[in-house]
Amino acid sequence: MIWLLIAACAVAAVPAGLRWLRIAQREHYLPGSVSRFAWRWWTVTPANLSLAGVAVLGVAGSIFTAWAGFAVPVAQAGPLGLPVRGATSPLAWTRRLRRLALFSAGLFASLLVAAGIGRIPVLAAAGLLALPGLVDLGLLVLQPVERALGARWVEQARRKLAAVGPRVVGITGSYGKTSTKLYTAHLVESAHRTVATPGSFNNRMGLARAINEGLAPGTEVFIAEMGTYGPGEIAELCEWVEPAVAAIVSIGPVHLERFGSEEAIVAAKSEILDRAKTGVICVDHPLLSALARERVGSMDVIEVSTADRGRVTVGGEVVVEGRSLGPTPAGAFPANLAVALGIGLALGIDPDRMAGRLGDLPTAEHRQTVIRADSGLAIIDDTFNSNPAGARLGLSRLVGLGSGGKTAVVTPGMVELGAVQQQENRDFAREAARLADHLVIVGRTNRDALLAGSAGGSASVTVVGSREEAVAWVREHLGRGDAVLYENDLPDHYP
Repeated sequence: MIWLLIAACAVAAVPAGLRWLRIAQREHYLPGSVSRFAWRWWTVTPANLSLAGVAVLGVAGSIFTAWAGFAVPVAQAGPLGLPVRGATSPLAWTRRLRRLALFSAGLFASLLVAAGIGRIPVLAAAGLLALPGLVDLGLLVLQPVERALGARWVEQARRKLAAVGPRVVGITGSYGKTSTKLYTAHLVESAHRTVATPGSFNNRMGLARAINEGLAPGTEVFIAEMGTYGPGEIAELCEWVEPAVAAIVSIGPVHLERFGSEEAIVAAKSEILDRAKTGVICVDHPLLSALARERVGSMDVIEVSTADRGRVTVGGEVVVEGRSLGPTPAGAFPANLAVALGIGLALGIDPDRMAGRLGDLPTAEHRQTVIRADSGLAIIDDTFNSNPAGARLGLSRLVGLGSGGKTAVVTPGMVELGAVQQQENRDFAREAARLADHLVIVGRTNRDALLAGSAGGSASVTVVGSREEAVAWVREHLGRGDAVLYENDLPDHYP
């Protein structure tokens, strides 16, 4: 009987393992992320909670009889709603994923063998239930292996950067990094041959690839976006991509569940300043204002803001060194533009030269991009990297687009905000329900908070299960003269 149970667990582990491997990949191979998402999925609905209960009882019962253990592979029909292959975030069989899959499968196979040899059915049942934990263990054990494998690409990038010899600009922040990078490249290109990291290539291997594949001889300025999920990461990047000019765009609760506090986020982001000669800091946030005061004695600090403070201010108009360069371009992110202009000053570019390029600033995809559909519907696409400040700006732009027609907000809410996630989503829904005619809530991740926030507002509220259903709702209910804000979009490994 025990070998039959082992066979059943082995078969059930295939689709279950694919689910958890996909989450590991989507969550950037961070140890602990798979177990965290497994908990969310098993507890998100009564049906999934019931299946989880069946599995736990099956493990407990298998201590006494192998028959009870069969409940665990049966329960692997769940978590219901979490697809094996994925549509918005399909599994990609990279070399790294193959190594993780082999290691995790080896751990699980060892438990099955031990269960069979020792005739201990609970090892097989418990191993299957604990599969997310085994994947997380694989992520932890393989971390030094992955670092070692990537070292040669980093060293190649280091040598190439030294050979080309551009001035390096480093940009970080809780949000706004990519838009700021695009603005900076656009302004700096007026005076220097410039290369910027593509997309969101902002970690160790992304930067190495950007340099190895994109940095050309003759490049005068290299603009590197730098992200972090914890302390020390940006400091390590700056050891081999050493910025002469370092910029911090913003601080907010993005990734707060990983850092724990905004003070910890500032400490991690401020590592970008340690090796730089000049720091460009947007001092709108009190913590960044304090950081600027702290660093002014050890480096040249260029303060910028969206208020009347600093060498660059971008509000209703663009002011550089006390002189107006004209009105702020429509659709531009003021803080991001202020930082980009500050970087231009740090590189010695004449403000008049930069002013001539303000009229055609580039836009980052899916970051409050305004599109006109064939139907005449105005669409604000803010589906990438949603954050509280950006979401509020998106609402104000939606109101600005509303010209007598209906307005709607479509959102699954914001994630990775730690202890403030519920409150931030309630606050956003409250404003959305006050300013828009319709609020469409997508998925379950923030459903309760969004419903609570929207209660009492004037907007009609609709709940849908997926992005596809939300798009169908928009097509059915909105048309010419109307406007919709798509605020954030969660891939389908989220509940």
